[in-house]
Amino acid sequence: MQTTPTFYRFSGLIAVLGLLALLVGLIVMILLPDIRYAAWVILMLGVLLLATAFIIDFRRVSSAITGRRGRFSTGTTVMVSIFIGITLLVNSISIGNYHRFDVTGLAQFTLVSQTKDVLSNLETPVKIIGFFIPGDPIGAYAHNLLTEYTYQTDLLSLDLVDPDEQPEQARKYDITQYGTVVFESENRHRLVLPGEIMEKAEHAFTSAILEVTGVVQKKVYFLTGRGESNINSTAPNGYLAVREGLLDDLYLIGTLNLMTTPSIPPDCAVLIFSGPQKPLASSEIEIIEQYLKTGGQMLILINPDPPQGIEQILSPWGIKLESGIVIDPSSHVPPNKDTPLVPRERGPFFNLPATYFPGATVIIPEEEEDEKTAKMLPLVWTSKESWLERNFDPEKESVFNEGVDLAGPLALGVLLAAPPTDEADGGATEGGKLTRLVVIGDSDFASNEHFYNGNNGDLFLNSVNWLAEETELITIRRKVLPFRRLLVGPEITNFIRISSIGLLPLIVLVVGGIIWWRRR
Repeated sequence: MQTTPTFYRFSGLIAVLGLLALLVGLIVMILLPDIRYAAWVILMLGVLLLATAFIIDFRRVSSAITGRRGRFSTGTTVMVSIFIGITLLVNSISIGNYHRFDVTGLAQFTLVSQTKDVLSNLETPVKIIGFFIPGDPIGAYAHNLLTEYTYQTDLLSLDLVDPDEQPEQARKYDITQYGTVVFESENRHRLVLPGEIMEKAEHAFTSAILEVTGVVQKKVYFLTGRGESNINSTAPNGYLAVREGLLDDLYLIGTLNLMTTPSIPPDCAVLIFSGPQKPLASSEIEIIEQYLKTGGQMLILINPDPPQGIEQILSPWGIKLESGIVIDPSSHVPPNKDTPLVPRERGPFFNLPATYFPGATVIIPEEEEDEKTAKMLPLVWTSKESWLERNFDPEKESVFNEGVDLAGPLALGVLLAAPPTDEADGGATEGGKLTRLVVIGDSDFASNEHFYNGNNGDLFLNSVNWLAEETELITIRRKVLPFRRLLVGPEITNFIRISSIGLLPLIVLVVGGIIWWRRR
């Protein structure tokens, strides 16, 4: 007569043992990740024990769930053990299999997509050593950022070294500053100093990984000497934001004055001419023409009434310039009708929601009678109600003059891809890459004042990526982190203080009262 109760008590013991096995497996997985397989064996044993207890005591478990008095039975022990066991098992699985979500508007706690691409394509193991001392804010920041790197690939290993406790390690890598990070792969290593960490952060780390693994970064050159936009200037019309955007896209950046360096370096991936103000010398024109004929890639940003020499460079490729300012009454940035706003449907090549151009001119692709293998497309264009005003006066109301002004829609930029032609050889260059050219009738859209507004920065960077023959266009990039301040009055402050102390206990009390009232 005592066999059945003893049998059920035995099932309760099995359930408790299964719960303990899951708990031990979870602890081993957390504290001893090197023997993770042993932890999985213990976890599976716990699952089997709980399943056995559930099968043996199935009737009492179902009674504990549906019956009023069943909650005091052995079945309740099995049921509670199974519930806690499932919780432990899910947590054990989540240790090695999880995904982090960054729901901030600017994705400020995750790596940029270019870094993730580099890490996903990593083939060589890289060892990272951070020489940090306790309490160093730079070290803490670098540690958190490098931890994000290790989440992306198993080929990265991160070690932290206190140079005061292990001076021999510091001497091995000639460490002279606290907060230095060493990247090492095979027989190459690269030091990233604290100054670079604070100034460049993710770009410095990713560049170091590329360098020690032997990957060559593409280099972008900005032409100088003709009043172009300054890539180091923080002024509203400067191009420092462009420089930082290109660094985030993992490009190297250089400047080039063709009057002092009469050739374009062979490592030039893209040549950028942004807003020149002075006429070009014949020698400069000749160098640029030869660069394009031999398969060069160039981004030219011009403003209304560009200096002499620009049209001479563009005309052989079927691109014509017009003088004047574009007015677009139906699609502009209020209240400036001379700042055309271009939505997605009028710039489908890069598929950007909105870009705008303060004080733009027109780029006209000329139609040739004989078909060529060159392909030219308008990049962005204005609405049908727009026009190019030849005699623009900002002090007067802009009015379309028939026979004088040029009616829209108008191309504000074009892109061209054509086989390179080297006249010295008398024909097309065999096996050469395409000559790529992007011309935009405004340079101010990418200035510091406008780079982060709309999708202006994405238009500039996507143009560079296309010229550099990058097939994947990036439309979401790290933005400048805004300063957000929460402004609350005294009444809201008191509510936050009181509710944070008493709101949760009050909710528990109310729920408990409702349950008591229904069961009394």
